[in-house]
Amino acid sequence: MKTKIFGTLLIIIVSALSFNFTVISKSDSKTVENLKAAIIGETTASAKYLAYSKKAKEEGLDKIAKLFEATSKSEGIHANNHKAVLEQMGVKMDEVKPKYEVKSTKENLEDAIGGESYEVSSMYPDFIKVAKEENVTLAVISFNYAYQTEKNHNELYKNALDKLNNKQDIGFIAHEVQNVFPFLVHGEKDGENYHGHAHISCQTD
Repeated sequence: MKTKIFGTLLIIIVSALSFNFTVISKSDSKTVENLKAAIIGETTASAKYLAYSKKAKEEGLDKIAKLFEATSKSEGIHANNHKAVLEQMGVKMDEVKPKYEVKSTKENLEDAIGGESYEVSSMYPDFIKVAKEENVTLAVISFNYAYQTEKNHNELYKNALDKLNNKQDIGFIAHEVQNVFPFLVHGEKDGENYHGHAHISCQTD
């Protein structure tokens, strides 16, 4: 249920703040193109992270599988938020057909880090800057929401890859995911010396 709340948050803001838009010709708005690019990127990320989750599960890496599944849901929320803003601007988004390749979990983590790093270091900061210049308030909100979350995704992936490379137990996942995806973690918190995975659940109903 909480996922649905997060997913509808920006849509509510869209309705409440629609009067804040500056009238900009669609053909002149760079933000429209940036929203479309972000929707494609987030939709693709959501699909491939779900595929990466299945691959990790096949390799017996259940904790990394849960992490990929959680981030897949998050990227889907970002895509829907961006789409809501685009539609508020009177523009419809064409259907996105994600293209990606599934490799080993180690390679999939490296790919995820590459994508998240690009979004954090370049893509979203640029998109936010342009949206501010064009005074498209809701795009700024949607881009910034995604930007802040992607920074957390990036760190989670880096930590997972580091532990995988060093053949360490990835029992830290539950507690680190809790800060980013609190609706995925349930049950009593483990003690300081044992950070288990048992409390992670991707059920959101």
